[in-house]
Amino acid sequence: MTVHERSGQGLVLIVSGPSGAGKTTIARRAEEALDAVFSVSMTTRPKMKKDREGLDYCFVDDPAFEAYRQRGALLEWAQVFGHRYGTPRKPVDDGLAAGRVVILEIDVKGAVEVKAKMPGALAIFVEPPKEEDLLTRLRGRGRDSEQVIQRRYQEARHEIRDARACGIYDEFIVNDDLESSVAELLRYVKAARALGADADGEAGTDRATI
Repeated sequence: MTVHERSGQGLVLIVSGPSGAGKTTIARRAEEALDAVFSVSMTTRPKMKKDREGLDYCFVDDPAFEAYRQRGALLEWAQVFGHRYGTPRKPVDDGLAAGRVVILEIDVKGAVEVKAKMPGALAIFVEPPKEEDLLTRLRGRGRDSEQVIQRRYQEARHEIRDARACGIYDEFIVNDDLESSVAELLRYVKAARALGADADGEAGTDRATI
């Protein structure tokens, strides 16, 4: 476990979940409640009109992304539909060093990679009450064709199964009520930070008696 990775001073918080489960809303509410740092992913996909540089994504070209990857400056990365996405490590380390909760909203594959490098990170998976609820939520967005909705739905079902099978998630939150789900997440964060602070205190006592 790296310094501040899970302690009263800082915490890496991984939030995952299928499209339509409400993970982004929960993560953003947690960001506000905790005065947390929200990790901004790096991507090689073209910037769209609605995108905000440095807030939604950090946009780079392929050579720049590869340079980051080669020097180990990404906690995790993946290729999706021909474009690469990754989590820069330095902002995460800086946030932890400043005693902040750092939120990573990433998929299951990315979460597995991060937990391998930072086993003390708190990993939360957000899921709907029933898989079928995802269809209702995806259709309710009103922004995708039925073909796209069905593809996202199948991907979401696979992601839920992968999350259960991979064994790296500390807690699963069934998002049937937003306020309750946010409160549940905040309780997990509080408990994780208290546990880390206790561990730090015990280590300090051990060092003091040597």
